[in-house]
Amino acid sequence: MNLDYNVTQPNNGSTPVMLVTGSAKRIGAAIVKAAHNQGYRVIIHCHQSEQDAQALATQLNHTRANSAVVIVADLAIVEDSSALAEFIEDIMSTFGQLDVLVHNASRFYPSPLGDIHHAQWDELFLTNAKAPLLLSQALLPYLKEQKGCIVSLLDIHAHDKPFSNYIVYNMAKAAHRMMVQSLALEMAPEVRVNGVAPGVNVLPEANSDQAIEAKQQRSIINSIPMRRIGHPDEIAHSVLYLVGAHYVTGEIITVDGGRSLTLAGSLV
Repeated sequence: MNLDYNVTQPNNGSTPVMLVTGSAKRIGAAIVKAAHNQGYRVIIHCHQSEQDAQALATQLNHTRANSAVVIVADLAIVEDSSALAEFIEDIMSTFGQLDVLVHNASRFYPSPLGDIHHAQWDELFLTNAKAPLLLSQALLPYLKEQKGCIVSLLDIHAHDKPFSNYIVYNMAKAAHRMMVQSLALEMAPEVRVNGVAPGVNVLPEANSDQAIEAKQQRSIINSIPMRRIGHPDEIAHSVLYLVGAHYVTGEIITVDGGRSLTLAGSLV
């Protein structure tokens, strides 16, 4: 997909820098590639997909030297103030500035009523709410310096249309959605904060604990007015729009092919 948004140069005239959490593959990688194509230097964060992240960075650096780096970290580092401080130092030592922070890292799996336990709560709230908030807070001084912005990847199920059997995930994403709106108020006017809420824009990997059966996949596709799964590039397009939309803050763009218009709250 060709994105026509122009890179906005920071106050110091240097090439802007974008950090995307969980960006070794899938939607995160699409955002990284789209931003890099528009001239950004990119920080690719990953936890368990270092091989994919390094391959992506190699590809981008082959196109433009010294334009992509990889940082490997478990976002549980936000639980420890010294570990978080070290992580922030690692981020800022890559290119010396940060213009855009994209919260993409997320865990997604069912937690049906009657089988909800503390480990699910801790993991889903960590990746989908706690880490985005504490990373935003820690990186705020650097984003303010560049008059930068934050974009969060949310979910159409975070507002009024809960996913059946995904109670904890729904709650965590709803918290993240409120974070976007709260931080938009708190961080203005120096830093803008917005969100993108995908529908079915990429299916879970077949061999993962998030996998969806083929029959269920067909039912989902049939429930989407556009009659297809969305593309990661379509999410990247909306992210870059929000990065360049300098009078937009506190907004959440739905990118779901019309699915939320017909959604009853279940997987189908």
